[in-house]
Amino acid sequence: MGGFATAPLAVAVTRAGGLGYIGAVFDLDELSTQLTKASQALTRLDNGLLPIGVGLLPFVLSNPEAVMALLERFKPAAVWLFAAKELSDYAHWTQKIRSATPGSQVWIQLGSVTAALEVAEQCSPDVLCIQGIDAGGHGFEKGAGIISLLPEVADALAGAGHSGIQLVAAGGISDGRSAAAAFALGAQGVVMGTRFLSATETQVHPAYRQAVLAARDGGQTTTRAKLFDELRGPNIWPGAYDGRSLVTESFTDYAAGVGIEEIRRLHAEALSAKDGGFGEGGRGRATIWAGTGVGLVREEQQAGQIMEEVRAKVIEVLEKVRASL
Repeated sequence: MGGFATAPLAVAVTRAGGLGYIGAVFDLDELSTQLTKASQALTRLDNGLLPIGVGLLPFVLSNPEAVMALLERFKPAAVWLFAAKELSDYAHWTQKIRSATPGSQVWIQLGSVTAALEVAEQCSPDVLCIQGIDAGGHGFEKGAGIISLLPEVADALAGAGHSGIQLVAAGGISDGRSAAAAFALGAQGVVMGTRFLSATETQVHPAYRQAVLAARDGGQTTTRAKLFDELRGPNIWPGAYDGRSLVTESFTDYAAGVGIEEIRRLHAEALSAKDGGFGEGGRGRATIWAGTGVGLVREEQQAGQIMEEVRAKVIEVLEKVRASL
C-alpha cells in the first residue's frame, strides 16, 4: 500500500479501532510529511507512542540513519519491515529500530515457513505478518495460500520455542468471512490492503479505484508476474519477489510474446493519458495491484465503515459457526 496508505487512511483506521499504517515510500521527506500529519491528528498513547504503524522497504533505503532519526522523532507504535535483500538483513534493521525507538513493535512480513523460522530466530520480532500467495502487490514468488501457510507457521514457531510471536494474516482477506477464517486458523489479527483501495481516505487515482470496484472473479482477473516491475525499467526488487495485479493490456501483450521494450513504450505513452494509464473498465496498461479477493470489493466506503462492517461480520460468522457445532 506504499503511496496509497497515507496519513488520512492510517488515522481513520486507528480511530476506528484498528492499527492504521502509513505505507512504505521511497522518499523520506514524504514519509516525514505523512508522519507529521498523523501526529497532528492523533493523541499519543500513554507511553508516548504515536498510535499508527510505518512501513519500510529495507532493500531501497540507502540511508538507515536518516530513517532511524525519523522513527526516533515520531515514535510510531509499530514499524513494519518488508522485502529485505536477504533474510539476514532483518536482524540489522530490527536492532537499529529497537535502539532508535525502544517502545515500538517490530513487524516483519514473510511468505514461507522457512523464512518465518529464520527471522524468528534472528530477530525475535513482536509480530510476523504471514502473507499468502493470494495477496495483491508484492510478495514471495513461491508461496502458499494462507489457509495452509498460517497454521504450519504457527506450529513450526511453537515447536522451535517462538510461540510468543504474534501472527497476523494477509492475502485474500477482503471481508468479515475471510477475516473470521484467519482468526480460526490461529491469527491474532488480519491485514487488509485490497479492501481499503475502496476507502475514500486512500490516495488512489479514480480510474484505479473504479477498476478495483469493477473487477470480479479475482483468481482469473488477477495474476502474479515480475513483468509489473519491469514496465518502467529494469526490475529493482529482490529476486524472491513478484507481484499480483489485475490483468492489464501490458500483461496480455507480454503473454502474447511482445518484447519488453515495446511494452515499456506503450506503457509510458499510456501514463500520460487522463486516466493515468489505468484505462476504462480496468483495461489499461498501468499496473493495478490487487489481490484475489478483489471481487468482494464492491463499493466505495469510508475506512471506518469498512472496519465496522468487517468486525461485525467476524463476530456474526464465529458465533454462527460455534452454534452449529
